[in-house]
Amino acid sequence: MKIIGLETIVFGVDDISECSTFLIDYGLIPVDVTDKGGRFEALDGTAVVLAHASDESLPPSIGNGCMMRKTVMGVADQKTLDEITSELSKDREVTQLADGSIESTDDTGFTIGFQVTKRRVVNVGGEISNVPGSPYQRPVNDLGVDKDAEQIRPRTLSHIVYFVPDVAKAEAFYVERLGFRCTDRFDGVGPFLQPGGTLDHHTHFLIGAPPFMTGVEHFTFHFSGPTEVMQNGSRFVEKGYQSFWGPGRHIFGSNWFWYFNSPFACHIEMDADMDLHDKNWDARNAPPGADNSQVFLMKNREKWAPGPDTGKNGDYE
Repeated sequence: MKIIGLETIVFGVDDISECSTFLIDYGLIPVDVTDKGGRFEALDGTAVVLAHASDESLPPSIGNGCMMRKTVMGVADQKTLDEITSELSKDREVTQLADGSIESTDDTGFTIGFQVTKRRVVNVGGEISNVPGSPYQRPVNDLGVDKDAEQIRPRTLSHIVYFVPDVAKAEAFYVERLGFRCTDRFDGVGPFLQPGGTLDHHTHFLIGAPPFMTGVEHFTFHFSGPTEVMQNGSRFVEKGYQSFWGPGRHIFGSNWFWYFNSPFACHIEMDADMDLHDKNWDARNAPPGADNSQVFLMKNREKWAPGPDTGKNGDYE
């Protein structure tokens, strides 16, 4: 099945204003936003959608304080949408909505939707680097960073991470029913899953957890490169948002990352430069732990500059 990946994530929240400000500060573009909610888009149109938790049009909450009400996945064409409808209709209700999308549930109980993708093509160059011994990538006199750059925008919705009480059951649903495949796995924790319509290392990651934790650990958008992650993340901290983990670089997926606390009862990440894999890739297995989770981790600190008196304060130590 040619499932491309996440198209939208829908949240039901109590404070529309706070959550809207957070997403705008993160870099998403508000579209038709009111005091009742609205869309917050990346450059390609993939988005977070907000509505008030009391909005009766929302799917029911899965409980446990989880604010995520629905994920919508984009598919390549109507044929794929019809295939998914036929497959899921074998043992569960599938509802066709007015906009042509379909809605159902996965085996954990999360509400999932599918639509023919509406992603826009993003014709904006990504980050490139000049490396000694390699032909020039970034042209001569073309600056690599702009400290006064306008708001940095995420490119596209990247992935979501679920806490699930039965990893084997959850994985089987996505692999056997929807054509995902495991690209890497943390033993005793869960798999990274890639749908059939993308080369991205993963769009979903499943983490085994007790039933009372069922919900979302984090979600993220792709940025242009590590400089955007670092610069946008630094600005985010300066606006008062709390860094949770990072910046650093993962091993499985190789993506640069920076995680933050969010008002969505989960974390939000900024990521960049994820590995791409085709069917020739063999999934790796590794035990969980810090040494297998990131190749390095940095600690954010306030801006600083060297000077003749700096060492007196121990800053060189």
